[in-house]
Amino acid sequence: MRRLIYLLLSVTVLLSLGSAAVMAQQVHVVQRGETLFSIATRYGRTVAEVAQANGLSEPYVIHAGNRLTIPAAGGGTQASAPAPAPVETQPTGTTTYTVQRGDSLATIAAQFGTTYIELARLNNIEDPDILHVGQVLQVPAPAGTPAPAETSAPAPQPTTGTYIVQRGDSLATIAAQFNTNYIELARMNGITNPDVLRVGQVLTVPSAPPPPAEAAPPETGAPPPSTANTGGFELGGQALSFAHPGHMHNARMTWVKRQVKWHGNEPASNFQHLIDSAKSNGFKVLLSVIGEKDQIAGDPGGFYQRFANFVADLARGGADGIEVWNEMNIDREWPAGQISGSNYVQMLSAAYNAIKSANPGTLVISGAPAPTGFFQGCGPNGGDDDCYLRQMQAAGAANYMDCVGVHYNAGIVPPDATSGAPVGSSGHYSWYLPRMMTLYRSFFPGKPLCITELGYLTGEGIGALPGGFAWASDNTLAEQAAWLAGAVHRARGSGYVRLLIVWNVDATYWGSDPQSGYAIVRPGGGCPACDTLRVAMGG
Repeated sequence: MRRLIYLLLSVTVLLSLGSAAVMAQQVHVVQRGETLFSIATRYGRTVAEVAQANGLSEPYVIHAGNRLTIPAAGGGTQASAPAPAPVETQPTGTTTYTVQRGDSLATIAAQFGTTYIELARLNNIEDPDILHVGQVLQVPAPAGTPAPAETSAPAPQPTTGTYIVQRGDSLATIAAQFNTNYIELARMNGITNPDVLRVGQVLTVPSAPPPPAEAAPPETGAPPPSTANTGGFELGGQALSFAHPGHMHNARMTWVKRQVKWHGNEPASNFQHLIDSAKSNGFKVLLSVIGEKDQIAGDPGGFYQRFANFVADLARGGADGIEVWNEMNIDREWPAGQISGSNYVQMLSAAYNAIKSANPGTLVISGAPAPTGFFQGCGPNGGDDDCYLRQMQAAGAANYMDCVGVHYNAGIVPPDATSGAPVGSSGHYSWYLPRMMTLYRSFFPGKPLCITELGYLTGEGIGALPGGFAWASDNTLAEQAAWLAGAVHRARGSGYVRLLIVWNVDATYWGSDPQSGYAIVRPGGGCPACDTLRVAMGG
């Protein structure tokens, strides 16, 4: 488990795509959800042709806003015979702007006489605080710029309805109910500050979405199909013992998380008591399984398979969920020199296949990276969680998980806040739960999130916090209870969070790592957060 909070630094990630060395006939602006395969198919080209024209190498990673050169038929043009000028595909009445260092969506919007809400809508941006240097944005064309000719009939406008804001609502939770995002909802209602809503306010919302299409049959050779319950939202807590099952049931927790440290030679039967004690107390059990990082360093491939065999035995023993490793983007958990999302996915794929073969009903959760901007990028000795997730995405991690693991315990602001943390690195997303959820969702939009560690630290009733945790010195016990409930409310309303595990229920250690400050059962046995969590879960 991660208890050390890394120094958070704001950092800009540089993204770029290679450009083709020869002239081509068309330029395509990548839209959200598109892949290189879908784009190549649209223009009657192969993936290899489009990749070669743009200097892309495997794994092919593209992002919304990237501009791809579409080669001419026959593989391009000869140097002595230039092709016609590129034809760009972009929305009517717009031009493009390339993000520069120091830009924000608000400053760019001001340059083009619009709002950051409209600019986010125009570019399918779900979190306006996340921009990348080199990112290409669609922006309104300057006054007097002729609009491109219409090439097809306008798309039919979606039907809308109305919604009356209730106490406790946020724009994000309302948006989740109607299968949209808060940026689009703000645009539809002319809202310039998404954090300000009034009880009784009438909002225009999209009509209910159509039922999802029937899934296609699995491909031959695909991983074993999952029958894990990935349905409605559930709440749990990480418990170091089972001293307080009554408090957990009162909080409407149905899961308990226990950590397993495997030293490479113990049989799974040594940990069967963790599964049995959870079930005897009426809980589903999530096992967060880690091993010895030094054993990875010596024989990665062999270790991945031995580890996969071990977690498969845990699944056979009745584990309801298995989290495959923990914070593998830092050298405390993974051997320095071998840290990469690609290496981790090799372990994840072996574990997933073994678990599903042993027990298809076991929920497989990817290990949650440590949320940090400390490394200012990704390298073999450590990486920030955003670029590490991008490495996992490129390596095909979505094929080997039921749920995306997330950790959030830098709680110094309410769970609806997206800015304003009273720290020097206040611009970094990891201080803010909504921005963390949006970021992780953006890498794996087809997978639910499992927040396997979420906590709010307070020393009230215990003592002064140690220096490394002084950022939480002003947090009160009442805030811990209210913020945990608010986090559950946001997660339940998102429509894409499957599981939230509170860190923690019952820790008593107080020292350089103040675990008991996160505990919801406080010295003396009371649990203020249990009552607020029960209300957040619907009573």
